[in-house]
Amino acid sequence: MAEALLLLPALLALAGAAWAVLAARAVRRLAARPPATVPALPAAILKPLYGAEPGLRENLASTLAQSHAAPFTVLAAVRDAADPAVAVAEAAFAASPGVATLLLRDPRLHGPNRKVSQLVNLAEAAAQPVLVVADADMRMPPHWLTAVTAPLADPEIGLVTCLYRGEAADGTVWSRLAALGIDWQFLPSAALGEAIGRAQGCYGATMALRAETLERLGGFRSLAGLLADDHALGAAVRRLGLRVVVAPVLPAHVMAEPGLVALARHELRWMRTLRLLDPSGYAGMGITFPLVPGLAAAALHPAGWAALAVALAARLGLGVAVDRALGRRLAPHRFLLLPLRDLLSFAIWAAGLARGTVVWQGRRYRMDRDGRMAEARARD
Repeated sequence: MAEALLLLPALLALAGAAWAVLAARAVRRLAARPPATVPALPAAILKPLYGAEPGLRENLASTLAQSHAAPFTVLAAVRDAADPAVAVAEAAFAASPGVATLLLRDPRLHGPNRKVSQLVNLAEAAAQPVLVVADADMRMPPHWLTAVTAPLADPEIGLVTCLYRGEAADGTVWSRLAALGIDWQFLPSAALGEAIGRAQGCYGATMALRAETLERLGGFRSLAGLLADDHALGAAVRRLGLRVVVAPVLPAHVMAEPGLVALARHELRWMRTLRLLDPSGYAGMGITFPLVPGLAAAALHPAGWAALAVALAARLGLGVAVDRALGRRLAPHRFLLLPLRDLLSFAIWAAGLARGTVVWQGRRYRMDRDGRMAEARARD
């Protein structure tokens, strides 16, 4: 019995290695799928803004530079007219005079989720039949808008979303680690989950749906009290009997983390949200960090060194497969960060097992079991 317990970390490391192989295959298949190119549907891009985060000007420019054959409007919103994002957005809009744009300064709150409150205000100002939610920290390829709206020509499809890759906004190790977490952890996990039908995801960085579908759901107001508003929107669309599909286009999530604390808070919010949505799936996520049990196996049993070697090879292979699928040049300095990235991911995942508050846009929130959020008091 004791011998079996000593071998358990080795078995977990090997299971994680198997996950890495399957996830690499899923990412390659996703990247190889051609995105939709027709039809082009008139659309309104809804972009909530908060602060002049690094890369915002370039992110907005990529949204404005869409190669889309139908008319589209870019609508951005801030709550505070003094928000520094205003000047950045005005400059980006002025540099693209051929694109219809609108910048709202609307302080109205419709619930504790401030992003959704902005979406309520933006949707009221939109006139197009298709609405596309796009986060401010996303940098879009030129074909993104067509790829995520064309499937909505099928009346059985109610919502289109997409996965994304990571991009460091600067050269700091924390931003680079954050981007690697997207590329080598989130993307392969989500791609594999979608491939096997387990994820049933709706990824809030991009969500496209018909305005009439949103109206049937009660509008964005119905989501204003929820932390995982994207998951709730996808579930609501499915309850209408409509499909949610993942478009094979991968915009960049531009990551700017000033330090370890900011990075940990950001990722802990994601982790605690995932645990709330799918506790069993969250527990199973533990095998996606095979280097941790591999290190434990090597420390506990001579055979554990082989398990650690297999886990390391699988994780390196996954990184190579993802980078090639994304068209990146293989850079050895990225792979030197892999052990640190996996140990950090495991620590944040472990912290996410416990209930607690999350920090979002400088405010601390607590979550109920039904996913509703409320701003936490100081003693919470």
